Amino acid sequence: MDPLPRVHMRGEFAGRPGRKVRYAVSLTEEELTFQQLKTAGAAARSGAVLHLRDCVGSRAFRGGGGGGGGAYFSAYFYPRRRRWTSPAESRQRTEVCFRVEPHREPHREPHREPHREPHREPHREPHREPHREPHREPHREPLEEAERWARAIGARSGVLYREVGWPCRMLLLLNPRSGKGHALSLFTSHVQHMLNEAGIRFTLIVTKQQNHARDLVREADLSQWDVLVIMSGDGLLFEVVNGLMEREDWEDAIQTPLGILPGGSGNALAASIHRYSGFQPVSGEQLLVSCSFMLCKGVVSRMDLTSVCMGSSRRLFSFLSLAWGFVADVDIESEKYRHMGAARFTMGTLVRLASLRVYQGRLAYLPAQESSLSPSVTAPPSATHTDMSPELQPSTLGFSSMRHSVGNSQSLGHTLHDSCNSNNSYKAERRDTCSVSSHGPPDSLLVPLDQPVPSTWTVVQEESFVLVLAMYQSHLAEDLVGAPSSALEDGIIHLIYVKAGISRSALLRLFLAMEKGTHLATSCPHVVYVKVRALRLEPYSPKGTITVDGELVDYGPVQAQIHSGLARLIAS
Repeated sequence: MDPLPRVHMRGEFAGRPGRKVRYAVSLTEEELTFQQLKTAGAAARSGAVLHLRDCVGSRAFRGGGGGGGGAYFSAYFYPRRRRWTSPAESRQRTEVCFRVEPHREPHREPHREPHREPHREPHREPHREPHREPHREPHREPLEEAERWARAIGARSGVLYREVGWPCRMLLLLNPRSGKGHALSLFTSHVQHMLNEAGIRFTLIVTKQQNHARDLVREADLSQWDVLVIMSGDGLLFEVVNGLMEREDWEDAIQTPLGILPGGSGNALAASIHRYSGFQPVSGEQLLVSCSFMLCKGVVSRMDLTSVCMGSSRRLFSFLSLAWGFVADVDIESEKYRHMGAARFTMGTLVRLASLRVYQGRLAYLPAQESSLSPSVTAPPSATHTDMSPELQPSTLGFSSMRHSVGNSQSLGHTLHDSCNSNNSYKAERRDTCSVSSHGPPDSLLVPLDQPVPSTWTVVQEESFVLVLAMYQSHLAEDLVGAPSSALEDGIIHLIYVKAGISRSALLRLFLAMEKGTHLATSCPHVVYVKVRALRLEPYSPKGTITVDGELVDYGPVQAQIHSGLARLIAS
């Protein structure tokens, strides 16, 4: 039998003003327990137990005139519970508040002289020691006692921020146009009061235009902030990460802990860190509350970043994904349905399925070490090491190999349509730099795009693809688990590609299975999944779409290498 937990503090307190109820309250290392005391004529009631791991903060304050004086202490909990509208558990707010009443002296009878008989012979009283009150602990004022309880609860609630420091100084960047445009109202209704309950000081900046956040963090004095938090979709975090990596002091800047609050359409990283915590999937406002709770706890983890080098001599850093083909098309073309929120991706998928495209190109990758692969993952049969096949020698995978024409792709029986956004939408500023930027860690696994890939790489024989998707988090969107075995810091690029020839119905089934993360077990012969450390993609089709973290980038040859644990993220 496990020993009973040690009770550190106990006391009897009143409830809120206007309620003539008293509670017996006790505090252990892990729980706050309170039970309503039995009154005359009332039956005893069972107590309530709240786990301190679900507490974000506590405070003490003086009572108002209408509360009968005294002081109060409150604690704020967000335990996971099931709602009748959803089978999944989600965090729901619970506040407890107790009143420490002013001390009152015990009632004493008024002193009376003893009755005396008429004078007689003198009487001598026996000698007695003077009366002394028994020893008592010094009495605490109500506010002092309330503060003592609030401090004790907070010290045991697991509100860490040990690596960051306390009090925490937070810069919160919010994109008011992300998703359905409700990010600011979601912040005020769900996030702001939770940060206040946790005692976190924050400065809110609402972004005004594209790259506002990127420019801000690139030039800001980061010493005045302990944490950078983004409330948006995944696009605003992409700006912040690259703004940090463009600084002269990028090595120190990228160590600034980052936080993510879902306020957009995709919310892939937010859904990923929720999954990594081992909780049941949630979405919408429930996901926002979950991420806000993790933000209040302040547990800092390492996160992989991927260096993405393009033929335009640009280098970007990515935390989520690199996509070409179907996924990139849906991501960009669904912008016109932004008012639908997350449903925009469903609409975009259906529209793109109606006119399925096939892209021509060459794909190569460096497999992850065998020890890091799961037993079920093997090199695809259509992939060949570059030193094993004469027709796939490295010389055929250089920058100059963009040789296929549109006519070649159309001969497969599929029509190649130009994306309405490709080559026309906003493109990030080009830079006259070498292919390896002076900022950021060196890409030791990559060679320049105009040189052949190393002989240790694997070249995919097929050159016709419906999609190529490289992921480094579990979720592709809030409701799409693209890489279910991914972790925040596993040093792995999860590469999925779909070869030409897949039917529309099979592709639809693939994405429906991705909602539960079971798509890799569908045994579809056109779908290949492999874990890699680096990759190179060279499109032959003259028009197309490539996205990095859902953002449109220059179309052309691209290669990437993952850097394990380069950034820091607040996640449980």
